[in-house]
Amino acid sequence: MSKLRKQTWRFDHPIYLASTGTVVGPLESRGPLSGSFDKEYGALDCGEKNWTEAERALMRRAISFCLAKAGKKEGDMDLFLAGDLMDQTVTSNFIARENRIPFIGMFGACSTSMETLAAGAQLVDSGYADNVLCAVSSHNATAERQFRYPTEYGGPMNLTQTFTVTGAGAAIVTKEPGKVRVAEATIGRVIDWGIGDANNMGSAMAPAAADTIWTHFQDTGRKPEDYDLIVTGDLSSVGSPILKQLLFEKGLDIGKIHQDCGLMIYSPDQPVNAGGSGCACSAVVTYGYLFKRLAEGSLRRVFVVATGALLNSATPKQKDTIPCVAHGVVLESAKEEKK
Repeated sequence: MSKLRKQTWRFDHPIYLASTGTVVGPLESRGPLSGSFDKEYGALDCGEKNWTEAERALMRRAISFCLAKAGKKEGDMDLFLAGDLMDQTVTSNFIARENRIPFIGMFGACSTSMETLAAGAQLVDSGYADNVLCAVSSHNATAERQFRYPTEYGGPMNLTQTFTVTGAGAAIVTKEPGKVRVAEATIGRVIDWGIGDANNMGSAMAPAAADTIWTHFQDTGRKPEDYDLIVTGDLSSVGSPILKQLLFEKGLDIGKIHQDCGLMIYSPDQPVNAGGSGCACSAVVTYGYLFKRLAEGSLRRVFVVATGALLNSATPKQKDTIPCVAHGVVLESAKEEKK
């Protein structure tokens, strides 16, 4: 691995995504990316007896699809890197109890998808692992119950509030040649601009995303036109304009190539207020829709910047502000290597 300045890793060996697996809930299955996922549940309970077990089913199925498509078994995996939004990452812990793969639990809130992917690629590149399984999940009902109110209360949502995506995404990182390459990763700093409203996390996370994207361009010496897309995790309709303005003020215009996973996964007429969020938001869009486009070569290079608000259920009640982080990974079509 080559280190570019302080925060960006460039992997010395060709690192690939051998396969991915994605599972989503009912609202996501009715969004504009329907058909990009391996499994779309028609009911929020996913056929389970409670919300907690429903989220486990999401991660379990995503992993199952991922392994099957790669022709691999759990025993072929050297490490399992996973995280979720539930207290003590309990979904990941219980899935690790089942698959018995050596496990490192990770938490970066909604940035965990790219956090696990960056760490997995680094471990493979350094030779400490041959096959690393990365997975994340979130569920609307478990997240709302923990951070706000049980969904059964039917309480109103603020217009700035995001809607936690119900889903899970998994990927296998390896040196075995594949269709999508993991080229670089930029590890974000924790940024806190003093926003304390847990119902306005898009505004809170935008400065962290701007910091990571700006740092990435400084570290690599590239320009926006070197990318087909710069995709953020879940800044929503509130945070995305703030991100673009912050970067524009620094002389970096990403307006033509920026999209947000939280806006891509839902239609404007769906009842999600500002857009999607959650660990699964960036994971299912990246491992589903973006992976397929990179694999077929219709996208050449994408910078996925997953954003995370590092609060818990108690800190907003204590009037604490929200520290945020954003981790970015560069994914490239392997078809470009042949040119």
